[in-house]
Parts: sequence; C-alpha cells; structure tokens
Amino acid sequence: MERLLCPSMMCANYGHLADEVRALDDAGADIFHCDIMDGNFVPNFTMGVMDIQTIRRYTDKKVDCHLMIENPGNKVDWFIDAGADIIYIHPESERYVVKALAHIKERGVDAGIAVNPDTSVASITEILNLCDYVMVMTVNPGFAGQSFIDFTAKKIRQLVELKKEYGYKLMIDGHCTPQVVEDMSEMGADGFILGTSGLFKKGESYADMMRALRNG
Repeated sequence: MERLLCPSMMCANYGHLADEVRALDDAGADIFHCDIMDGNFVPNFTMGVMDIQTIRRYTDKKVDCHLMIENPGNKVDWFIDAGADIIYIHPESERYVVKALAHIKERGVDAGIAVNPDTSVASITEILNLCDYVMVMTVNPGFAGQSFIDFTAKKIRQLVELKKEYGYKLMIDGHCTPQVVEDMSEMGADGFILGTSGLFKKGESYADMMRALRNG
C-alpha cells in the first residue's frame, strides 16, 4: 500500500511560500495539509483563506484544510471556494456534525473528521459513513514539534479495523518521524501529515526525505 505523504504547510517558509509549494510538489507531495486555527478551539492562530489560495495557485495536487476552529460548519465554504479538496472538522467544535459533513460532500469535496487524543472511537462511529478521511491526532492540536502520545496507537488499531467497513482513508497527524511512519503504516494507516519531525528540517532535501519516508 502506497503511503500518502502530506507536508504540513504551517511548517513551511512563508517568506518563500510559492517556492516551497513548487519544491514540495516536485519532491512528490501527495496532499498539501493546511492547519487553520482560530485561537479559540486551540490556543494558536495559523493559516487563513489567502494562504489556501496561494498554495492552490502553485500546485495541482490535493489541498486539505484542517479546521481547528469553533463552528466550522459556518465557514467550510470559505475554504472550499479557496480551492480545498478535503475539509477536516473536529466533532467537538461543531454542534451539527452530520449536517456539516453532508454539506462538505454536497459541495463536491471530500469530508473528514479529526480525532483528538481524548476523543473516543465510540463517540464518532455513527458519523464514519460520511467520512472520506479520518485523521488521528497523535499529539494535542495547536502546535508543531510535540511528542507522540503512545496510547493513541490503540485508537489507530480500532480505526484500521473500522475502515474495512466504512472505506475511509486513515491519516496520522503528529510527530510523524520516519519510525512512526513505518510503524503506523505497518499497522494499516494510509497517510501521514509531515511536519518538523519528519520533513521540515534544515539542510535536508525534501525529495530525499520523502523518498526515504515513502520507501521505509
């Protein structure tokens, strides 16, 4: 099974964003991952609509938006209109989760949920039939550079089993080192969000690092 490699664009060099997108595209990125934070749902501010428009302008690859914001159902259209192909929401942040996921799909893009370390699999099972992607957070959302939370591996195993029934892609977000990518891939994960632990390192070639991550 080929691994989906997804650079986390909050870790890119924003002084040269167009060049970064081109370099990552040439290096073999599968999906450009964009973290949107509002300072309320998580204690940080990051990317916005104009960033998504810029990334969309310089690549034909898929672009996803991970909405770490309150009431994302009211705002998903902003990011779809900016060019996103995949929208992730957190079920804790949205009162009408089913309505929001259904709307995303009605707009013709893929719908996903992001599962925090303290979110149980049991609490999301009934909405998995609306999900094209499920992204497990193996760190607490909000900041790059955190350590992998070991007990999330149990959740990943559960969701690997459930994807046989529901058919979603299972993604891993948080401390995706080469070893984590190898271990979680063997467990059955489909893709990995790559930040400072796996891709954005000074002096390292994106192409070389992606080649190593893809081949194991």
